[in-house]
Amino acid sequence: MTWNLPNLLTVLRLLAAPGVAVMFLYFHRPWADWFALTLFISAAITDWFDGYLARAWKQTTKLGAMLDPIADKAMVVIALMVIVGYSSMSPWLVLPATVILFREVFVSGLREYLGDTAGTLKVTQLAKWKTTAQMVAIAVLFAQGVFEHYFGADTPGAVLLGHAGLWLLWIAAALTLVTGYDYLRKSTPYLKD
Repeated sequence: MTWNLPNLLTVLRLLAAPGVAVMFLYFHRPWADWFALTLFISAAITDWFDGYLARAWKQTTKLGAMLDPIADKAMVVIALMVIVGYSSMSPWLVLPATVILFREVFVSGLREYLGDTAGTLKVTQLAKWKTTAQMVAIAVLFAQGVFEHYFGADTPGAVLLGHAGLWLLWIAAALTLVTGYDYLRKSTPYLKD
């Protein structure tokens, strides 16, 4: 295994994913919301930096290529679990979160099944936009939780953040469906017996 700064950032992002949930175990709200938001945004920023640095410094490794999508998925899945768990279970939140979670598990299973031929499922530009949309939506939804504790759930700012977060999550879910279908289409020739 090759350890370099890009791989270290990826590992830190991977460790930050469960840290988001742990914030709600050890801190009361709104501190838990603040810490989770800060940790999530910091980890999301490293997602861009680790890839950029690995390419710029020619330090791409198999370890990094394996851990990067796992860290992304762990961040999104755990953060959505926390947000849905602390929500009113509105279908407007649960449905896009379910679509995102299902796709992440499905594509991971597809890659596992394809084994050596999983290289046919390279990350596309649209999949990168999907991940960005997911992370921005989740950050906005965490920010809504912070805002609600200081100003109230019915204030215009909290309502605006809530609506913006949901719209962004629905956009992320739509991109999730499109990229999931694209991966399934690309893998179809390898699924035939």
